[in-house]
Amino acid sequence: MRVSVIIPALNESHTIGIIVTNCLQSPLVDEVIVVDDHSDDDTAKAAAEAGAKVIISKKRGKGISMKEGVEQARHEWVVFLDGDIDPYPPQTIENLCRPLVLDEADFVKGSFTRNAGRVTTLVAKPLLSIFYPGLSKFNQPLSGMIAGKKSCFKKIEFMNDYGVDVGILIDMYLMRLRITEVNIGYIENKSKPWEALGKMSREVSKAIIVKAQRLIENPVDEEEISTLEYIHGEMNEVLEEQLSAFRKMVLLDMDNTILQGRFIDTIARRYGFEQKLAELRQKESDPVILTKRIGLLLKGRSMEEMLEVISAIPIVPDLKSVVTELKKRGYRIGIISNSYQLICNYVKQEIGADFALANRLEFLEGKATGEVGMPSYFFPAPDALCKHGLCKTHALQYACEKHHVRMANCIAVGDSADDACMIAYAGRGYAFCSTDPVLLQNADDVITEPSFVSLL
Repeated sequence: MRVSVIIPALNESHTIGIIVTNCLQSPLVDEVIVVDDHSDDDTAKAAAEAGAKVIISKKRGKGISMKEGVEQARHEWVVFLDGDIDPYPPQTIENLCRPLVLDEADFVKGSFTRNAGRVTTLVAKPLLSIFYPGLSKFNQPLSGMIAGKKSCFKKIEFMNDYGVDVGILIDMYLMRLRITEVNIGYIENKSKPWEALGKMSREVSKAIIVKAQRLIENPVDEEEISTLEYIHGEMNEVLEEQLSAFRKMVLLDMDNTILQGRFIDTIARRYGFEQKLAELRQKESDPVILTKRIGLLLKGRSMEEMLEVISAIPIVPDLKSVVTELKKRGYRIGIISNSYQLICNYVKQEIGADFALANRLEFLEGKATGEVGMPSYFFPAPDALCKHGLCKTHALQYACEKHHVRMANCIAVGDSADDACMIAYAGRGYAFCSTDPVLLQNADDVITEPSFVSLL
C-alpha cells in the first residue's frame, strides 16, 4: 500500500518543512503534495525544499486546495494533514491508514488528545445530533486529519470554507461508507482567535444545515417545512443547553448587602415615618400586603427625593472592583431585591451590574402614587422549585432561565431571612454579615466582614 499525503497550507512556512520531512519518513509515503493557498510567506519554498510536490492553488480556500490535491495524487489511498501542527505524534500516518489496510473502514477521521474546540462543542456536535445522529459519536468532527480512497474523495463536494471538514464527513456518511475515528495522540495546534470563531461557527453550521436541506426532495412541501421549523427549534434548544454549561452568574441582594444600610429605613428616618413602618412590620405577616402598605408610606415622594436618599447610602467599598473582575471572568451580575426598581436601577449603574429585579413603585408626574406593582417573577411559575407564594427563589429561577444559566453555575449573596431560600437553591450561597439563623444554616459560606473580595 502506497499513500499520497495532501497538505493544504496558507502561511505555514514555520511548520510545513518539518511536516513534509516527517511524512516522507513513513514507509507508506512516497508522495507529499502541498497545495499552497497563495501564501504571503515562504510556505511554497519551504515545502519544496523539504521534498514536497508543490501546487499553487487556482483560488484561495481550503476546499479548493483539497480538491486540487486529490486530482494530482498518484495513489488511490490519500491522507490529508493540516499544515500548522508541530510536531505530529509518531506513527500518525500509520495510525490513520491502519483501518484502511485491515479493511475495517473506507474513511478514517483522525482525533487527538486535547479538549474539543469551542466550535466543535457548541456548534458542530449539537447540530450533528439533530440532523445526523449517527455522526454525533465522533469526538472531533472538524478534524482535518483524514484518510480514505481517492475515488471516494472525487465523488464528494469540497465546501470552500471552515465547513469543508465536517462536510466531507457528512458526504462519506451519506455514501454509506464504513467510517471510523482514530486517536493519533496528543497534538498542540493554534487556537482560533475570538474574532474568527463567529465566521467559523457560521460556516460549520451552514455546511451541516445545507447538506441536510438537500436531502429533502420537495423543499416547498408543507410537511417538510414544518419538519425544518421543528429541527430549527430543537437546534436552538440544544445550543442554549450547551451554552448554559459555560455561562455563570452572581445575584446580589441590595439592602444591607450591596448597601451599608436599607433604603426604606433610611428614607423613613429622613421623612419621619419610622414609627409607622415599625408598626406595619409588627402587625402584618403577609409579605404581599406588607409590601403594598409600605408603598403607601412613600405616597407623594418625588423621584428626586428618593434618588437623593439612595445616593447617600454607602456601597460596600470593594464591590465595584469585585464586580469588574467577576465580569472579566465571564459572570453576569444581577440584583434581586424586595425594594423598588427605581432604586435598584440606580445601584445597578453604580456597581456596573447587568440587570436588576425588583418591585415597581408607581409614579405620576414624578411623584409616587403609593401603588406597588409586584412582578410575576417573584411568584411561583408552574415549574417553580420552591413552594413559597412570594420568594426570591422564583426570581432566581426566572433570571437563570432568561439568561440561560444553570442554577448550579449561579452564586447568590444575601443578608436576611428573605434571602435564605434563594441562598439554598443557588449553586453556591453566601450569607453576608448576617446573624439570621435560617440564612446561616442554608448558606454554603459566610462572609463576616463588609467585603466581597472572598467571592474571587
